[in-house]
Parts: sequence; C-alpha cells; structure tokens
Amino acid sequence: MTLAQFDLEQAWAGNVPSHWRWSRNKELLAESLSVSPEGTEELLSVSHLTGITPRSEKNVTMTAAESLDGYRLVEAGDLVINTMWAWMGALGVSKQAGIVSPAYGVYRPRQNAAFCPGFYDYLYRSTPYVMEMTRLSRGIWSSRLRIYPDVFLSMAIPVPPLEEQRAIADYLDRETSRINTLIEEQQRLIAMLRERRSAVITHAATRGLDNAALVDSNNLYLGPVPAHWTVSRFSREMDVNGGQVDPKEDPWIDMVLVAPNHIQSGTGRIVGRETAREQGADSGKYMASAGQILYSKIRPALNKVAIAVEDCLTSADMYAMSSRRNDDHRYLMYFMLAHPFHAFVTLASLRVKMPKINRDELGEAPLLRPPLDEQRRIAAYLDEQTAKIDTLIAEAEGFIDLARERRSALITAAVTGQIDVRVAA
Repeated sequence: MTLAQFDLEQAWAGNVPSHWRWSRNKELLAESLSVSPEGTEELLSVSHLTGITPRSEKNVTMTAAESLDGYRLVEAGDLVINTMWAWMGALGVSKQAGIVSPAYGVYRPRQNAAFCPGFYDYLYRSTPYVMEMTRLSRGIWSSRLRIYPDVFLSMAIPVPPLEEQRAIADYLDRETSRINTLIEEQQRLIAMLRERRSAVITHAATRGLDNAALVDSNNLYLGPVPAHWTVSRFSREMDVNGGQVDPKEDPWIDMVLVAPNHIQSGTGRIVGRETAREQGADSGKYMASAGQILYSKIRPALNKVAIAVEDCLTSADMYAMSSRRNDDHRYLMYFMLAHPFHAFVTLASLRVKMPKINRDELGEAPLLRPPLDEQRRIAAYLDEQTAKIDTLIAEAEGFIDLARERRSALITAAVTGQIDVRVAA
C-alpha cells in the first residue's frame, strides 16, 4: 500500500461504506498518450468551474495555437487533468471526444473497470479529493504545483459497486441541477441590479434629479440639458497628474499603489490595498493625493473610477485627476461611471493604436457641470441609492456562496457514501 493510498483511506475512514472496496487509480485508469495527427478534432477546455467543455462554448481570451496537431486525443469517458491547475480542480471526465493541450494528462478507463464516468467526475472534482491531489502535487510555488501521472495513478480511490456508482451520479445530477438553477436565478438578479445601478447613476449624473438629456452621435449632450448647467470638455476642466517617481525608493516604496485591478468595475470602490513594495513595482509610477479621481485608461477597464482615500501612487494604466474649478469629485466620479461618458471613451479608445484612452482623446470628452450645490445633492442621492442596490447585490452574492457550499458538501457526502441515495431519491 502506498503512502498516498494509506493517507486517503485513513482520512476517509468511517465515511466510506464498508461494502465499498479501495483501489488505486492505475487499476481503473491508464494514461493515454494518443495524439491527433492533424488537430482537426473539437478543442476542449478544462475548467475548475465547468469541467470539460468545448472551447468554442467558452469566452476564452487566450489565443489558441496556430496548429493543433500533436494535441492529445480525448474520448468520451476519459479523465482529463490540467497538470498545472489540478490543485484548483481543473479536471473532469469528458462527455465528448476531442483534443486537449499536450501539457494535460489524459487517462482512459481500463477495459471492464468498474468505472462510471458520471460518478468519478463528481468524485475527482470533489473538495477532499482535490485537496489530496494538491497535497501530493510537486512544485516550489503554490501557484505552480503539478500533479504528475505516476503520483496520480498511485493515489487511492474508493470503488463502490457499479450500480451504486450510477445511482449516486443520477442523484447528484438531479440535486446539483436544482442548486445550479437557484444560482443562475440569483446571477440574473445580480445582473438586473447592476443594470439598475448603472441606470440610476446615468439618469442622475447626466440629467439631474428632475430633468432629461439626450446624446447625439458624437456623444455631445443636447437639450433639454438643464438651463443652469454648463457643457464643457475634460481638457478645460480637469488637470491630470504628470511626473513619475521611482517606486523602489523611499518614501514611495511603502506607499499604496493603485492599479486598475484594485478598482471594482462600475461601482467606484477600491477593493484592494497593496504597497509598491508588496507588488514588487519596479517601473515609474505617478503620485496621487487623497480626494483625487483615479481613472483606469485601459480597455476593457474603462468603467473603473474611484476617489483616492489616501495619498498614493498610481500605475501607468491610471490617470489621477483634479477639477480646476473645485467641482465635487464624487459627482465627477459618478458622471464618469454614467453610460454616455463610458460610451464616449470606449469609442475614442478604438481610434488609437493602443487599447486605451489617451490624454488628448480624454480631453475631448464632454463634461456636464451642474452648480456645485447641485453636484453635491446628486452625489449624496447616488451614494444613498447605490448603497441600497449594493446591499441587495451582496445578499444575492451571499446566497450564491451558500448554495455553492451546499453543492460542494452534497457532492462530498454522496461520493463518500454518507448519503443513501436510495432513500434520498
């Protein structure tokens, strides 16, 4: 008995029914090294969220290799493991034939093995089994751990009777489908709430609390703009910080460094706080003062804008801006989150070589300026309204987290035999 087998059997002792037998992966599976001669088969994606699915159905931003010849062949029922991401659960039993990267592991059920693909897809992707694979993976860094074929094939695996495997798989298909439906409903609710949030911001920041405005094909604001509002351009009203500092030197090295990934899309919230030292920053950064507007200038993060809560540095992908006329920065932040401004900068960013909004293009962006007291009323109103919507979003996200925990616990209980599926059915 291997150390891996002994440890897993001990960890699951008392949970697995006595009539289940223990085996090793190599007695159920054999590594398949078959490759595609031309790479014309369906390219499959391996995800910790969805298991094995056609890449064509995924929103994948990484560019595929020019030639897929030499990619590993996968048959329906094969177990596919992303060797580098197994610790995240990036594996699964494929429901269809296709090809995967040659860096992945492909394991084919042995002839006459007691291997129900549905059951083992749930078991291999269950939390305790993924944790065991993580423990046995090799690598210097946690993000670069790898599970090698010899280790995986030596791991212990419980083997219920084949009929029981099928019954457990059918039960989990039904129950997880119900949970997934509830999660999808909450995700649709969140999408609707975010649309509502955007609409509320757009209405108040571009039309006032009681007025209306229109936008022409050039994204310029037309009547009926409130008569007491002014229409200007960013280049006339805003100053953008310049001058770089070296983040490796004092006192900059221990200052907070804000990059686009630290700002939540469409909300105006900074969600991360790391110093230049913690980020290992080594190229020139820009200074920003507390209260300034921080804006991401790169696409697709053009709806990331926030108010600096402290003196900080910004990355080269950010602008730090201030109003020349003492406009309320919170109103300006909401204005920049409104749909017309976002539409303008998105279109402008498409006209330049780099996927970003440069200073000249940003300077042409139209800016609506209510009187200062009205700016403050609009900002206060939006603070209140968006807080209510954000509370509803947080509740829905909490429900999703609980549902996912329930699904994970249910799968673990079923694949370890803690649920009698005959009674549960």
